[in-house]
Amino acid sequence: MTAFRFFELVLLAIAGLLPIMNPFSTAPLLIALTAGMSAQERARQTLLGCLYAFGILATFLIAGRFIISFFGISLPGIRIAGGLLISTLGFRMVFPPEAKRDETVAAKTDIAFSPLAMPSLSGPGSISVVLATSAQIPDDRLLLGNIIMLIGIGLTTLIAWLVLSGSFVLVRFLGPTGIDALTRIFGFLLICIGVQFVLIGTSDYYLPLLNAAK
Repeated sequence: MTAFRFFELVLLAIAGLLPIMNPFSTAPLLIALTAGMSAQERARQTLLGCLYAFGILATFLIAGRFIISFFGISLPGIRIAGGLLISTLGFRMVFPPEAKRDETVAAKTDIAFSPLAMPSLSGPGSISVVLATSAQIPDDRLLLGNIIMLIGIGLTTLIAWLVLSGSFVLVRFLGPTGIDALTRIFGFLLICIGVQFVLIGTSDYYLPLLNAAK
């Protein structure tokens, strides 16, 4: 594998995860939950949240094949289920439900694992993408494929950390309208990714059956 192809695959891994992780939509949540914290504690919670998110996704990447074989899940099934889940998340981002938000959120002692890492950064959508990707790695390139995905996950969580670390400045700069626009754009991308997952999963399931019937 050439160096160019290696970096291309890493970028593809980032492109698949970043819209789903969507740190821009997590920024307002982080600001609300850390309102009563010092700057040092806020930075610590942000860093820990990103590290936890990396650990969760890395675990599902490494153990993905065991999970698939243990539960007897097929690759087309994972793709279709993941696509439906990702599309649902995308629709919620494009068409957010009308809900009253409590503006007086009390600061929690530890928000790094929940809700920052799970489910905000490494939620069901991100886990579905990692599981689906893990199942597609050929057996003869399992180590290289896992390394590429781990680098992609690491760089994606690094981007999330940079966004969240600058979230207070970012939110003030973009304002509620800008954050809402970014969230809707990422939501549309998620819908496209989800629909593509469903199409690929459906064709992977039915094409062998059609070929066998001929």
